Order: sequence, then C-alpha cells, then structure tokens
Amino acid sequence: AYAGAALHFIGHLQTNKVKQVVGRVDLIESVGSEHLLDAIEAQAAKLDLVQDILLEINIGGEESKSGISPEELPAVAEGPDGNRPFFAKMRQLFVDIRGKMSDNGTTIDCLSMGMSGDYEDAVREGATLVRVGTALFGPRPPMHKA
Repeated sequence: AYAGAALHFIGHLQTNKVKQVVGRVDLIESVGSEHLLDAIEAQAAKLDLVQDILLEINIGGEESKSGISPEELPAVAEGPDGNRPFFAKMRQLFVDIRGKMSDNGTTIDCLSMGMSGDYEDAVREGATLVRVGTALFGPRPPMHKA
C-alpha cells in the first residue's frame, strides 16, 4: 500500500487474480460468491493476514446481477466457522449413540471430524481426532490424467 492512502479493489475480481490482490489492498469491493471468498481466504491464510472485504448481496435475486443471495448470506458470512454447526450436530450424535449403547458405549471413544482448514472449530465442538495432513505436508500435487 502507498503511505497515507487506503487502497480499495473495486470491480469484479476473478479468482485467478486473487494472488495479485490479496494483501496489496486494504479492502476488496465486492465479493459476490462463496467460491471467490474461499479463494481470498486461502490466499490470505498463505500470507498469514486478514483481508478485509465487502460481501455483495443480490437482494433482488436478479439473474443478470452477481452477488450472494440473502438466503445464502448466513452460511457465507460465518466464514471459517461455517462447519461449526455440523460439528456440533456430529458431537450430539456421538453423545446420543454412546448413551444408547449400554453394553459397549464406553468403547465408542473416537469422534473424528475436521481437517487442516477447520480443525480448531472441530476441536471446540469435541473432536478427539482430526486430520491435518495438508497443514503438515502442504497441499497435494495435482492429479495427472492418464
């Protein structure tokens, strides 16, 4: 950024240009899809920073306009915590099944959920095992078609 100037990216940001924008502007206006939001979050995580954005909402549901529908907004706005409600439901199923298994309920002791991108929320919701391969070894190389 330039000294004394807050830089905003205004307009349609293509996902293939995210690397050139994230971390170089103060605010991205505007993010109109969950796909783009995920790309921005991934790049920001690589750079270990938080990128401020504005979510674009298509309040009128017009197909000719981009933006997130009002119905999608709660899930999208949750961002990294997006899986947390599912983890909470899994935890409840885990507790319920243990309670119903009077003869071997105590042997059901592993609740595996979460991966590198959401393991903290999984642990907060009771995971006893998480898979964090990407965090340890990096992303998998792309699969080549035979």
